[in-house]
Amino acid sequence: MGLMTGKRGIIFGVANDKSIAWGVAQQLHEAGAELAFTYLNGALEKRVRPLAESLNANIILPCDVQNEEEMVAVFAELEKQWGKIDFVVHAIAFANREDLKKPFSQTSRDGFRLALDISAYSLVSMTRCALPVMKEGGSIVTMTYLGAVRTVPAYNVMGVAKAALESSVRYLAAELGAQGIRVNAVSAGPIKTLASSGVANFKEKLRVAEARSPLTRLVNQEEVGKSTLYLLSDLASGVTGEIHYVDGGFNIAAG
Repeated sequence: MGLMTGKRGIIFGVANDKSIAWGVAQQLHEAGAELAFTYLNGALEKRVRPLAESLNANIILPCDVQNEEEMVAVFAELEKQWGKIDFVVHAIAFANREDLKKPFSQTSRDGFRLALDISAYSLVSMTRCALPVMKEGGSIVTMTYLGAVRTVPAYNVMGVAKAALESSVRYLAAELGAQGIRVNAVSAGPIKTLASSGVANFKEKLRVAEARSPLTRLVNQEEVGKSTLYLLSDLASGVTGEIHYVDGGFNIAAG
């Protein structure tokens, strides 16, 4: 019997086998959870479907988080097939590469809206759609980064979006606690992923994190997955509204 045996939930944000969300999925599967997955479009479906099927997932659905109808359809299908769910993993973020390259003051209005919509508001809309299917309580975890609370070179509008995401975690946790639903975030250290490739000088960020973190090394997808597993499981039954750092302690280091 695994820690998540008998639990069912959905993961948003797997793009390939380097994704943080994939590290989470592997840990949940090993702990006995039954998983559903989403993909953004046909190109990503070709990557996501084989990964999902390797974990015995039978529910693999299209979902653009900017499309409310698609989001509603995903959770309606989960209710149809499973009746209820126990957890949701939100591992989605996006900002235009041009807006990340510019000085923050030059961020376009449309780019600002897009980053906030996909990276932060999607958690709010996803939670709203999940509520009717979380009939016996549950746990929601999203992915954030230190750039939400400290300035990180070239992170720019994504840092603002992550700050909004972390604030959303607190407000959702405060609202939903009475329903037995916990909402938390994992703040991972820098990891090479498809998403991180859009951040300028990312190799330098990896070097600095490795040199300055108390553990003197980088973290990996497996470690982020383990911490997410904890927050989704009953081991964290008394934890909500928290930002849990998995960055080798880098967030505490002054230099």
